[in-house]
This record gives sequence, C-alpha cells and structure tokens, in this order.
Amino acid sequence: MSILKTIDIKKVYGKDSNRVVALDGVSLEVKEGEFIAIVGSSGSGKSTLLHMLGGLDRATSGQVYVDGKPIFDMNDDELTVFRRRRIGFIFQQYNLVPILNVYENIVLPIELDGNRVDTAFIEQLVKRLGLQDKLHHLPNHLSGGQQQRVAIARALATKPSIVLADEPTGNLDTRTSQEVIGLLKVTSRSYNQTIVMITHNEEIAQLADRIIRIEDGIIVAGGERL
Repeated sequence: MSILKTIDIKKVYGKDSNRVVALDGVSLEVKEGEFIAIVGSSGSGKSTLLHMLGGLDRATSGQVYVDGKPIFDMNDDELTVFRRRRIGFIFQQYNLVPILNVYENIVLPIELDGNRVDTAFIEQLVKRLGLQDKLHHLPNHLSGGQQQRVAIARALATKPSIVLADEPTGNLDTRTSQEVIGLLKVTSRSYNQTIVMITHNEEIAQLADRIIRIEDGIIVAGGERL
C-alpha cells in the first residue's frame, strides 16, 4: 500500500528569462514502511521534491497524496496542522532550540499541538537513541552526533507515519553517519514508519531499501511512473 504518491509534480520558479524548472513532471509512489534515499547532483531538484512531499512548498501543478489525501487541496492552516501531526522532519542543521534542553526540544512539537506527552513512549524513544543521560543538557553541550539524535527523537516524538530527512548526516563523520542511519532504520522498523531521505553520500544511500535518482527535475532511476 502506498503512503506517499506524487502525480506529475511540476515546480517552476521565476518567469521568462529567469524561469527555472526545478521539477518537471515527477510521479512516484512510496510504500508504507519503505526507506527511500533520493540522490542527485546539486540543483537536481531533490530538495524541492522533499519539500513538496512534506507540504513545505506548493507545486506549480500536480498533486501529492499522503495516505490518499491530496495535501495541496488544504489551505495553509490545515496543511500546517496536517504536517505537524503526520510528518516528522530531520534537517542537516538540526534546528534545535538553543534555550531548551534535550527533553524540551524533543516534546516541543507535541506541546505546540496542545497534546499530552506520552511519557512512556518518549522514555522508550530516548533510551533507544541513547539520550537518557542527556535530557537536561542544552544543545550546545552536545556533539554533532548527539544533536542529530535529538533531532531524530523530536521527529519521531509525535509518532508520525512519515519521516522526511534532508541530508541528515551532512555534518557528521563517516562512523557517526552510519550510526545515525542505523538508528533511523531501527526506529522506522520498530514504529512502522516510512522514511524518505535526501543524501549526496552514495554509501549512505546504499543503506536504503530503494534509491531514487533525480537529475534536472526528472526521476532517472528508481522511481515508478504511474
């Protein structure tokens, strides 16, 4: 069963001589529980595609379906709530709040949604990611690998069905990168989550279930035309 589907997604920036086609008719399906890596050269459209999948930007034309729901039919407020409840994001820069400790960063998306924190689940998640001794630390007291673990925990804390990761190992050394991806795979299997990850690292990409290659806004390998 597909949890993510795009149909003929096009994204165009600018007009006339400044016109840039970032995505040129991208159609693909991602099955529930799949771990997908999207690779491509700089400017290929991979980040734009990830932003479309997560509803962080709107397509010029085409549609993205999450669990069968056409997300671009939602208004901005509806899409913000939907995104917060259904999709977890992991970014290269971590995007942790510097004045909040590790625990506060992890539960922030839950509290923003006005929901009660499932403390048992958070404890399990924290233990799985090896953060139980760091909960009261501020982000600037952590290593890069530890900060990325916090970012992963935050992305998983709301129990999203989909996790979108934008170069999650871009600032990490090789050993820590492999460790972080290993943790992502373990947590995704444990919580039956679908992961779509952008990476420029071919070795990291090989750890995914499927690799999608995109160049000049077009999928050239690994995608499924509908």
